[in-house]
Amino acid sequence: MPTATTTSPKASKTRAKATVKRGTAGKATKGTGKTARASKAGTTQARATHAKAARTRAVHQGESAVKQAQTATRETAEVLGDYAERAVLIPFGAALLARDRVVESVTDTLSTYSSPAKTQAQLRRFERRANTARSRFEREVRKARVRVERELRQRRRKLESTVNGTVNDLEERRDSIAKSGSDLAKEVQERILSLV
Repeated sequence: MPTATTTSPKASKTRAKATVKRGTAGKATKGTGKTARASKAGTTQARATHAKAARTRAVHQGESAVKQAQTATRETAEVLGDYAERAVLIPFGAALLARDRVVESVTDTLSTYSSPAKTQAQLRRFERRANTARSRFEREVRKARVRVERELRQRRRKLESTVNGTVNDLEERRDSIAKSGSDLAKEVQERILSLV
C-alpha cells in the first residue's frame, strides 16, 4: 500500500527562509542613497516572492499528501472488498460443485437402471466383479495356507533334528555312564577280592 508523505508547514517555512537568504546574499551591495533604497526594495520584493513560492509549494505538498492518503484508503478498501467477496464465493462454489456431483451421480444411476435390459447388464457386471474378487481372495488364501504349511514343515524338521540330536547325545552319555559304571564295579570287585 502506498503511504502518504507529509511535509510540515514549519519545514516549508524553514526552506523558504533559507532560499530567501541565499537569493539576497549575492545581491547585497554597498551603496548609499537611491541605490541602497532600490536595493532594499528589490530585496524585500525578492523575499516576498520567495515566501509566496514557499507557501505555494507547501500547499501543493499538502494536496499531494491528501491525494496519496485517499489513494491508499481506496486501495485498502478494494483489497478488503476482494477478501470479503472471496469469503462468500468460495463456499458457494464448493456447494455448487457438490450439488453437480450429486446430480451427476443420480443421473448416472437413473440412466443405468432405466430399462430391464440395462438393469440386467448392470447386475451381470456386478456378478463378474464379485467373481473376480472371490477368485482373487481364494488365491490369496491358498498362497497363505501353502506358505504357513511350508513354514510349519521347516520348523518341525528343525525341531525333530534338534530332538534327535539331543536324544542321541543322551544315549551316548547313558552308554558311557553305563560303561564307566560297569568298569567301576569291576574295579571295586577286584579290590575287594584282592583284599580278602
